Amino acid sequence: MRPLLALLQTFSWQELRHHPWQNAAAVVAVMLGVALAFAVHLINASALDEFAQGLRSVNGQPDLEFRGASSSFDEGVYPRIARHPDVAHASPVLEISTYAMSRQGKRQPLRILGVDALLVAQVSPALMPVPDNRGAQAGNVGNVNRFSVFAPDAIFLNAAAEAALAPSRAAGIEVQAGISLLTLQRAGSLGAPGAATAVMDLGAAQDFFGRLGQLSRIDVKLKTGVDRKAFVEALLSAPDWPVGITAQTPGDALDRVSNLSRAYRVNMTVLAFVALFTGAFLVFSVLSLSVTKRSQQFALLGVLGLTGSDRMRLVLLESAALGVFGSALGIGLGTALAGVALTLLGGDLGGGYFTAATPALQWNAWAAFGYAAMGVLASLAGGWWPAKVIQRLPSALALKGLVAHQESTGNNAKGLLVSMLLIAASAALATAPAIFDLPLAAYLSVALLLLGGISALPWLIALLLDRLQPLIHCQVLPLLAVERARRVRASASAAVSGVVAALALAVALTVMVASFREAVTRWLEVVLPADLYVRTASSLAAGESANFSAEFIRAAAATPGVSKAATQRVRLLQFDASRPAVALMARDLRDVAKALPLVGSILPVPTGAVAVYVSEAMADLYDARPGTQLHKLNSTMAVEYKGNIATFYIAGVWRDYARQGGSIAIDSADYQRLTGDTQVNDLALWLDAGIDSAQVQQAIRALAQRESGAATSAGQLIEFASASEIRAVSLRIFDRSFAVTYWLQAVAIGIGLFGVAASFSAQVLSRRKEFGLLLHLGLTRRLVLAVVAGEGLAWTSVGALAGLALGLAVAMILVHVVNPQSFHWTMELAVPWLRLGLLCLAVVVAGTVTAWLAGRAAAGQDVVLAVKEDW
Repeated sequence: MRPLLALLQTFSWQELRHHPWQNAAAVVAVMLGVALAFAVHLINASALDEFAQGLRSVNGQPDLEFRGASSSFDEGVYPRIARHPDVAHASPVLEISTYAMSRQGKRQPLRILGVDALLVAQVSPALMPVPDNRGAQAGNVGNVNRFSVFAPDAIFLNAAAEAALAPSRAAGIEVQAGISLLTLQRAGSLGAPGAATAVMDLGAAQDFFGRLGQLSRIDVKLKTGVDRKAFVEALLSAPDWPVGITAQTPGDALDRVSNLSRAYRVNMTVLAFVALFTGAFLVFSVLSLSVTKRSQQFALLGVLGLTGSDRMRLVLLESAALGVFGSALGIGLGTALAGVALTLLGGDLGGGYFTAATPALQWNAWAAFGYAAMGVLASLAGGWWPAKVIQRLPSALALKGLVAHQESTGNNAKGLLVSMLLIAASAALATAPAIFDLPLAAYLSVALLLLGGISALPWLIALLLDRLQPLIHCQVLPLLAVERARRVRASASAAVSGVVAALALAVALTVMVASFREAVTRWLEVVLPADLYVRTASSLAAGESANFSAEFIRAAAATPGVSKAATQRVRLLQFDASRPAVALMARDLRDVAKALPLVGSILPVPTGAVAVYVSEAMADLYDARPGTQLHKLNSTMAVEYKGNIATFYIAGVWRDYARQGGSIAIDSADYQRLTGDTQVNDLALWLDAGIDSAQVQQAIRALAQRESGAATSAGQLIEFASASEIRAVSLRIFDRSFAVTYWLQAVAIGIGLFGVAASFSAQVLSRRKEFGLLLHLGLTRRLVLAVVAGEGLAWTSVGALAGLALGLAVAMILVHVVNPQSFHWTMELAVPWLRLGLLCLAVVVAGTVTAWLAGRAAAGQDVVLAVKEDW
């Protein structure tokens, strides 16, 4: 090994010095793939760590949390848990997500926890309010603030809330409840880190926010030695235990968020590995060119005693060096990208999973080593074939420059059989179900499809060019180009394999993104039929406290200029502790075919049953199939609404691209009849013809101001948006989320074209005698380069056809398998033929020009003299 390392420092280093840009391109390709994969890992790991810290600080470290299926449940359960002989401490908590007004008059998200100050410190010390002595009279400080934790209007803020709200002691803090602003007095601080959080007395919170008799959770500390599993089973199996209230561990919330973002981050990581895959092709092209240029030097080393195996190891060491350098740069770039993303996006990952957190970067050496190792392995894979070529190099012939490209035709049938087997295996894997809720088999299917398609290139080149040859047999230059291209099929396959892989990736991503964008556009047209939309909370959690009353809705519907009004009530239901919450949506479904983007037909509803419509994600995650009863909703409604039990019948499935965790749609009349809940989250308005929407908005703001009866401007708590504005914003977010795919397409195409350039440069160098003979026969240098360009045209044309076909096949797997298994929604395949045609044409033109430039650069020497080298 020591002699090889010495050769690496001398022999290989000289090659790097003389051709730095070619090797730099391979390093950059590896760097980009490693950087993207490592950045995705760091962003997600940092966001999850921050989320976990927030849970530990805000929720404390209870042994168990008792929660209901909805956001709240009857507090009558608390005495039963608190008095249990196995329970050491039980702390009741009411969680409220709402908004508070900053000193600048802007709404800021605020999480308010109603707690019992006498109990919370025993379970969650970080939630213990700390009274503030500022403003108390001298000598009476302790008496003034000792009982402030029980004051009905006292609120205690953590550091993030203090920074966001900058409260004034004189003015107090204005907190939103419905469309009104309630004034609370800052009475102290809170030690809990994380997002903006406040604590107030439990009874006061229930009174202020209309949650009398309601709790969100009960934190429990068990006595020493109590078996937690046996305790839960005994308690929940009691015949009189309220249905729907379950025991969860503190880590369940973290698992839910992790599972929700897992599919997104896995898909992003796979895209990064695709970048590494194309980077391996670039390493292959660079080393192939380098080996061809140095074939006589390698032959001299062989004559001097370096064995074929040692030559192979030397080339592999060169590829490993490129991988190590590229991976090291990729780790650094990935760390920087993750830091910027966390600062600007707060760990959002582009998918909206961690929008409330601004986490600190959590760097892990073992993870960095693992991703760097992947980059090195990709580089070694790219260098494997050039290393095998140099291992088999006949030293004596190569030293005299007599090594020619020899094509093996005996294994064509065997190679085609292997390709067909790979494609057949790909088709079989494409029909396999998800593994751990991830399309792992589909990813393997894509890989086998690409390998099978690329390995079939020699057969495809022969098939197409054999049929082209009779059409040009009377044209000398095209005939020379086509004859050369079809007689060296292995060389042609090696040259265009990078283009095929890159173009297949570009086509697949283009079709997938176009299909998704078209599906989202059509979906928005169905779910946004009104002219104007009104809401007062941008998140579902905040919608529980910041919503519209029935009186406000009736008044808004009677506003001059409004011809029709429709409402929507959205509640979050926790059916499974390991899965995200399900959205229950109550809206007008009298004409369900127009109200929802249905998938399939509507089933007739049995007499006495209540019709519900589940999203595709709900159908997959909970096996909620049309024609069956939704028992989970039965039990939830029975618990939360005191016995209003109904039979919920699944009458259809609809597409919901906004809620990955699943959603259920129910008619508003049925929902209000069963629950008595008349609150509304969203209001849709149809305006009279010719009415200015600004006038309607002003009238509704004034209506909100009158209803709140507050001195402050409650009208500013309402948000308006037209259907066109919502569509534009949604599609803009969509395009931003998929911007990385356009970058990957550009990188992949660039890598493929560089591979063509490197392959043609290597072939031109090895064909100097052939070109010298053509010049002796009367062809000019210009005509020789035209032949080379013709070969490039023939090869890249076949490569473009193969890349287009493979890309369409991969797109079908992405659209019909990967997407449903990852996110549990479907879409129709939309093929932008014009864009794909222009893309293929651009690749063919660029490949032809690249071949001509490569031939011009490599044939710049006096190739005529090369004919005399053997004489």
